[in-house]
Amino acid sequence: MSAPQSANDAPDRPDATAWHALGPDDTLARLKSSEDGLTPEDAAQRLVDSGPNVIPRKRREGVLALLVHQIHNPLIYVLLGSAVLAMVLGKAVDGAVVLAVVVLNTVVGFVQELRASQAIEALSGMVPQNAVALRAGKKVSIAAAELVPGDVVLLEAGDRVPADVRLLSARNLRIEEAALTGESVPADKSLPALPEDTELGDRCDLAFGGTMVVSGAASAVVVETGSSTELGRISALLDETTELETPLTRAMSRVARTLTLAILGVSALIVGVALFRGYPLVDAVLSGISLAVAAIPEGLPAIITIALAIGVQRMARRRAIIRKLPAVETLGSTAVICSDKTGTLTRNEMTVRALWTPALDDEPLELTGVGYTPDGELQRAGASIDPSDDVTALLFAAALCNDARLERRDGEEPTLTGDPTEGALLVAAEKVGISVDALRDERGRIDAIPFASERQFMATLHGGAEGARILYLKGAPEIILARCSLDEPETSDVLSRVERMAEQGMRVLAFAEREVDGGRDTVDEADAEGGFTLLGLMGMIDPPRPEAVEAIAACRQAGITVKMITGDHISTARAIGEQLGLLATGEKALSGAELSRMADGALRQAALDTHVFARVAPEHKLRLVRALQASGRVVAMTGDGVNDAPALRQADIGVAMGITGTSVSKEAADVVLTDDNFASIRAAVEEGRRVYDNLVKSLAFVLPTNLGEALILLIAVLFFPVVGGSPLMPITAVQILWINLVATVALALPLAFEAMEKDVMTRPPRDADAPILSPFVLFRTALVAVLMAAGAIGLFLVDYHLALQAGEPAARAAREAQTLAVTTVVLFQIFYVFNCRSLHRSLRSVGLFSNPWVYAGALLLLLLQVGFVYLPFMHTLFGSAPLSFTAWLKSAAVAALILPIISAEKWWRSRRARPSGGETASPSERAPREPRHRMDRPVRV
Repeated sequence: MSAPQSANDAPDRPDATAWHALGPDDTLARLKSSEDGLTPEDAAQRLVDSGPNVIPRKRREGVLALLVHQIHNPLIYVLLGSAVLAMVLGKAVDGAVVLAVVVLNTVVGFVQELRASQAIEALSGMVPQNAVALRAGKKVSIAAAELVPGDVVLLEAGDRVPADVRLLSARNLRIEEAALTGESVPADKSLPALPEDTELGDRCDLAFGGTMVVSGAASAVVVETGSSTELGRISALLDETTELETPLTRAMSRVARTLTLAILGVSALIVGVALFRGYPLVDAVLSGISLAVAAIPEGLPAIITIALAIGVQRMARRRAIIRKLPAVETLGSTAVICSDKTGTLTRNEMTVRALWTPALDDEPLELTGVGYTPDGELQRAGASIDPSDDVTALLFAAALCNDARLERRDGEEPTLTGDPTEGALLVAAEKVGISVDALRDERGRIDAIPFASERQFMATLHGGAEGARILYLKGAPEIILARCSLDEPETSDVLSRVERMAEQGMRVLAFAEREVDGGRDTVDEADAEGGFTLLGLMGMIDPPRPEAVEAIAACRQAGITVKMITGDHISTARAIGEQLGLLATGEKALSGAELSRMADGALRQAALDTHVFARVAPEHKLRLVRALQASGRVVAMTGDGVNDAPALRQADIGVAMGITGTSVSKEAADVVLTDDNFASIRAAVEEGRRVYDNLVKSLAFVLPTNLGEALILLIAVLFFPVVGGSPLMPITAVQILWINLVATVALALPLAFEAMEKDVMTRPPRDADAPILSPFVLFRTALVAVLMAAGAIGLFLVDYHLALQAGEPAARAAREAQTLAVTTVVLFQIFYVFNCRSLHRSLRSVGLFSNPWVYAGALLLLLLQVGFVYLPFMHTLFGSAPLSFTAWLKSAAVAALILPIISAEKWWRSRRARPSGGETASPSERAPREPRHRMDRPVRV
């Protein structure tokens, strides 16, 4: 071994070094290191220069900043100002109630945001705590944080790679890199240098920090540490991502700004008009405050929060755990779902799907068609095959030339130990009735040549009949064929079959056998040079989930585009894409290398037009998500690996896998699926649409009350007289708060439990930038508000003047008339809530009793209103007064008019939207366009 480097030598390491393009000796020379590693002194100096091998943590937002963020809302400012003004003017109760509303909303939002993502901390946790290194030729165990470029580390099965390293030596080394590259099977590692443009997942001479050694051993030199590693680069990408507003928060922000400007303007106008009409200053200001309190939907934030929380519970029952509350509604407006392949769209388990032997002149034998007849004969498509034929010989070879094991326990399914690919071979043998354990007992292994990445084959020696010895060979088809006794046309024919199987996304292995001298107990590589008989080929694939195929079809029917973005090879991705219905036969998939060469404009078009992307790196996923967002799409991104985390964070809705997902991906995501199943995403989208529908119903119910109250106050200030030095008002500020906080919430909350509309998954996604206050909502709000204000003012005036004519004092007459006006508004709400159960269809269409909570809310509100009218302490707090039974009847009769009027409005709208008969949905509920690819075509495996 060469001598270790001195402390005076510092590595010349440019930021963009292509370490995979350098051989072992050139890498050591570049880092000024040796196979014996660094001296302790040199390592200490380099640690000072390069810093510790840790992932930097992003500073999190402080508690005070989070608290201030909750108050930063125009409507909150108006409420705070109103509360302060009311207290200054001596109306302490009014001010305290308004302030309590602000505090409640602030606490709810603060608690939610305090549970913010900790993705960077999770990334740091992937770096192991200790590593085995060579320092001056001596093996030492050191903290992984103390590793520096130039350190030589030793790796073996079960180790987590402590930094990015260049391999110096390797023996049967295989590393699980799925979390970083998305590759579904462990990567075989080798030493030769590679071209500079080799993609990340194909850099087999490197090992990356945070990945896991599955088998073999190696020595390697550290080339990158800390923030310079692939993990560190992903951490930096996470820092660059933008926390996006959800469609709901954007819409509500626009509503808040519009309402704030309108309320401030009208309130100022009210104060000016009141002063002009001779109101005392205090009463004039209180009129403006009352209008502000009336127009602001104080209960709406609580209604939205609770409606989202109900959606969280429903989604949890459908295997989707929501980490961030607004994600519930965002799912409902998703237009594009970018899905990882392995484990989400596929089963994440290698399965043998096809067998081929030289005796099968036609297509390969599909394993799904292989079984046993009642007589015990192996069969295919109804034709019996002798168990001693070539198919059985191939399966015997697959089971014997194999290091995996099936461990059995009583009453439990067998568990696989070993490489997933070899495990698939054992399952294939068991699938056709071959007992692997019995076979291995009968033909015990005598010796073996283990698999090595540089050899690309494995060989095992077994006992045969009458003392014979059989050598089985398994490996890459081109390697095995070179050792078989085949002529050139036969070899070409087999290779063409291998190519066709590979085009279907299969990983193909070839098997061969030959007899060796009897009595042999050992074999070496010379025994595997030639003279073999080809047994056949076996093709393996990670098959699509059947439920994923159905879910993709349902998403397409809902107008949602599904795109597959994977780190797997492009041939595999294309084949799986065709089987899932994402690609038409022959349609193009794009690779990460192709994406790297695209400018932003071309990438934006490619992101829209292409449905399968393969061999992508983290930055490619991030660019694709941003390109789709730049095109106005609401994007959901699924993933399970560290490489998915930046895109998960950037997407409008990040969906992580709960079973196979890394802690990094889960912390970066908004939603975690407990079953790693794409079908659960479809269910979550369905629930998200239901939540949004119910939120719009709540909004359509709440806003007319606020506008109606504001109209009542506006008309009073403009036209009602000043009696005894005080203005006559049909309703007071505290009575408005009673309606807004008690009555409105009691009826709006049950709407969150409304059953799902029948067409929820047949309409296209809504435009994320469309205002939540659509023309329809505005018209309905104005119509109901005018009816409510007219009914309340009309009954107030009639009752007030009748009381005066009966000789009652003006103050008492006003209290009774105000109580009647409040009761009329409350009863208007009770009748109107039933019309809000479906905004476009009749009550019968949603089912009279499909939501019993509405009836419970109406009964509760009625009981509360009875208390408001008759309980003495309510008279003190709210200035109410008892009403006669006749007054209740008049109030109910006027309020009930809302039912036929809104029903007639629904009928009129349906007639306008239905030119040729038949029921037609609202514009937001139109049927989606015809799917681009049919999903009912047969899938060939």
